[in-house]
Amino acid sequence: MHALSRQQLVLLVLLTIVWGVNWPIMKFGVTGFPPLTFRTICMWIGLPVLGLFLWWRQVPFRIGREHWPELALLTVFNMLFWHTLAILAIQTLSSGRAAILGYTMPVFSALVGAWWFGQRLALRGWGGVAAASLGVLLLLWHEFTRLSGKPMGVLMMLVAAAAWALGTQLLRRTRIPQPTLTISFWLTALTTAWMTALALIFEREAWVWPTPGIWWAIVYNALGVFAFAQVAWLSLARDLPPIASTLSVMFIPVLGVFSGAWWLGEMLRWQDWAAVALVMVAIASVLWPSRRTAEVPHT
Repeated sequence: MHALSRQQLVLLVLLTIVWGVNWPIMKFGVTGFPPLTFRTICMWIGLPVLGLFLWWRQVPFRIGREHWPELALLTVFNMLFWHTLAILAIQTLSSGRAAILGYTMPVFSALVGAWWFGQRLALRGWGGVAAASLGVLLLLWHEFTRLSGKPMGVLMMLVAAAAWALGTQLLRRTRIPQPTLTISFWLTALTTAWMTALALIFEREAWVWPTPGIWWAIVYNALGVFAFAQVAWLSLARDLPPIASTLSVMFIPVLGVFSGAWWLGEMLRWQDWAAVALVMVAIASVLWPSRRTAEVPHT
């Protein structure tokens, strides 16, 4: 399996916190406010901040014309499906359950890697996939009846998760030589244009001025998600093997469930607690150093 560096571990912890608590924040932000417009405003604020960070770090913005077709493909599967469908689905689902459905992504990623890319997965990795899958099923145990009346929300989240899984596999194999920060900027820029067009077409007549609470949710998403978490995730997904990067973030939906329960009053059951243990097993299955790795001295 794969041992994380100290920098990767710090990124993973911060990413988990920022993305985990963002699920109830997003749910709050789209309650009574057009969801596509919410996402669009977040991106328009976050994109310049990300651009200023590239300028400050003297990271080049340019991507060669020959790489734009691949960049477009990465945008579709890493960004467009996810950001469009997730923000629409969360209107009809609880924040915690939307997070759980979204983070079926590691299961899809393992299957895509094995069936499409011929990726060999160790027995311990398949055990992690099984543990993550069982954790998802447990967390949804009491939701099947409710979800059966909201099939479109469920379907959108599962399609978003599957597309994100394929995008993660493609990102790991990208031939674009530019730094991850450069790729992140252009993925976000293209998605901002897409979300702007959708908001103009479908929500223009529903536009209202955001309340102070919704502005707070917008700023959190703009800075926390698009200026930091999205870049951190793309860095991990590009540098780590796909199964390691995907299962390593499986604690995010657990944090989403518990933060939603604390803030939005969503009920917790024994399945939630059992899922925590299973998700920890899934994370350990890909991040805990193997005995062979642990015995190799650092030079």
